[in-house]
Amino acid sequence: MSDPADNPTALHYRLDDLHIDVARQRVLRDDGQLLDVSGLSFRLLHHLLTQGTRVVGFDDLIANIWAPAIVNEETVTQRVRLLRQALGDDGRQARYLRSVRGQGYQLCSEPVVEVPAAAPAPAANSTRRWIIPTAALLLIVAGVLYWQWPSPDATAASPLLQRADYYAGIGQRDNNERAIALYRQRLQEAPDDVQAQLGLARAQAARTCLYNGSGEDAEQALQLAQAVIARHPTLAAAHAARGYAHDCRGEVGAALAAYEHAVQLDPAADASRASAAYLYARQGRLSDALAANLAVRAPERVRFWELQVASNLDLLGYSAAAEARYRRSFQLYPDNVFSNIAWPTFLYEHGRSGEAQAALDEAFARHIEHASLYLLSAELALQRGDLVGAQTAAQRARALKQEASWPTTFAWIIGAEPAPTSAQLLVHSAALRAGLAQGSDPSDGVEAALLADLAGERQAALEALQTAVSAGYRNASYLQVSPLFAELRKDPGFTPLLQTVAAAVAADRTRVLASGQLPADAQAVTATR
Repeated sequence: MSDPADNPTALHYRLDDLHIDVARQRVLRDDGQLLDVSGLSFRLLHHLLTQGTRVVGFDDLIANIWAPAIVNEETVTQRVRLLRQALGDDGRQARYLRSVRGQGYQLCSEPVVEVPAAAPAPAANSTRRWIIPTAALLLIVAGVLYWQWPSPDATAASPLLQRADYYAGIGQRDNNERAIALYRQRLQEAPDDVQAQLGLARAQAARTCLYNGSGEDAEQALQLAQAVIARHPTLAAAHAARGYAHDCRGEVGAALAAYEHAVQLDPAADASRASAAYLYARQGRLSDALAANLAVRAPERVRFWELQVASNLDLLGYSAAAEARYRRSFQLYPDNVFSNIAWPTFLYEHGRSGEAQAALDEAFARHIEHASLYLLSAELALQRGDLVGAQTAAQRARALKQEASWPTTFAWIIGAEPAPTSAQLLVHSAALRAGLAQGSDPSDGVEAALLADLAGERQAALEALQTAVSAGYRNASYLQVSPLFAELRKDPGFTPLLQTVAAAVAADRTRVLASGQLPADAQAVTATR
């Protein structure tokens, strides 16, 4: 064991009766109880651990935890409160973290660096929470989440890379953290190892997209990818990694350009082609999306390809074929968060709320935890008139995805959190609409519409929704079923928007039929949208 100040990159700490595994973002008590400490709360705890028992001031915390975001001391205080709640600590009789009036915060006892073996295994009845892909549900965060694994001989010279790629490929939060630690270990041995740099870039972007991580991880991923591109401008994998980082930052236009460039450099890059297909669909280019997906040469090597084709078919109106694919994925892949989100979401959007709730309950029983699952839970609760249940679920989604705007907007709409003034809501709405011109996700326009409606500006809400449709938003089923749009649906201007979506989808469906590329399972059914 050693002083944390002497080893700020340590991966394992002990604080009183707590064991903190930095790489896996796990906090365990001596009795094996797994505590729910993640996201900004874990980053706050980790930074405090590296400072020993010195008093850490507000400026220090803001610079190391929140920068480049601009926050105030109240934000820090609120985060400390959440961390204490997660640790079971009492600010009045602090055991782990005390307040130092007018100065900042200080650990109550000296943390020590320990070897991994000192940390106990989780108790048999402790809950393992894996937070995997970002959701299709309410289009919270773009993130295609695909990469193609290296060939077996690509990592033969480095066992560290072999293990890192293996863990990254599993698709679970704990294993992604193991991969990050191993990639970093490899880079300590060989700082210029391109494969380790790109592996770390993908895994850090996955933190943001899949595991409720912060935007800082995606920013670091982008920097890694760009550094590799500067040295190897024709390396397709580097452009794919750059695309994924942009994707996880919500920069759809930049992400798509990077994926397309990767395919130009390497026509066999199935992962990049599938990623581009995902973004074509987000832009409303459904025929292009389906064509790109069906052009994938080895679908079994591309994560979530089956679900992506199902989404294309559903939006094109071939819902029976989509349903079969969603159901099959939900049954065959119980640990796949996309599968656990996509199936109940499909049922919900098609008006089958009872079945959706049953599927959602099963997803939670599988210990799948993601902001989108809680938002779906909130929508279902609203449908059945359970406002308290909806607010509780929305608050949980907000806690899991604090840096994303949609969970916050959702919480404002249903009163789970106090909403800003009408003027501030309109500023938020305008900023989201402005982002569409810079290539952000069309769903931002949907959020902008709800913000404007919450501010009492119905016409502005309809205009924002029109902006979303013009940018490619095509999920008319959600607009028709969600209780969040109950008031907007009463406006005479709402129906023409749905008609615009229907016309755009019909045009894409005609192109798909003309191309002769409709999958066999969809050919046997009639389009319903």
